[in-house]
Amino acid sequence: MLLSVHPDNPEIRKIQQAVELIKKGGVVIFPTDTIYALGCDINSKTGIERTCKILGKKPEKANLSIICKDLSNLSEYAAPINSSIFKLIKKSLPGPYTFVLNSSRQVPKIFQNNKKTVGIRIPDNKVTRLLVEYLGNPLVSSSVHSEDEVAEYLTEPEEIYEKYKRQIDAFISSGAGDNEPSTVIDCTEDVPVLIRQGKGEFFG
Repeated sequence: MLLSVHPDNPEIRKIQQAVELIKKGGVVIFPTDTIYALGCDINSKTGIERTCKILGKKPEKANLSIICKDLSNLSEYAAPINSSIFKLIKKSLPGPYTFVLNSSRQVPKIFQNNKKTVGIRIPDNKVTRLLVEYLGNPLVSSSVHSEDEVAEYLTEPEEIYEKYKRQIDAFISSGAGDNEPSTVIDCTEDVPVLIRQGKGEFFG
């Protein structure tokens, strides 16, 4: 299913259509504030397995991130963090960042890696946040990659849909995506460490 939505005023009816598919274990591609992402319901074992199959990786090695609506999910999916780390996260989100945190027991065991960490994202994108809001819980996601040796990520909606339309349940098209990923910051210790410089500026 192809759903074209306005980036600034997303049509709620179309968002709800996508959410209904996600609730049934569906996998969708949707825009973020960086790159288009592939994802599903965090509570759907079927959805997570399908997402990993599309990525061609085992769940524990797929580097899936959790997309939350706001910071209220931190205490649910991440282990307690100190005040300075929390201030950094609060200052940076919503925004183009992935914060790697020690995971709580609430994170589905199907995609926990051996280090027991989890990447948390709150994109500054209306479509993404509405999806999570109407779903009622976080999404798990991974960036949509390109097989091109020069361009690492797919940015054009037509190209993305053509490549994945037979593997996914819906593609939410909202204009061209970015070709720069989120900035990844490791916050599993007391001092934040930059893992990948992306769209967001690192202030550590």
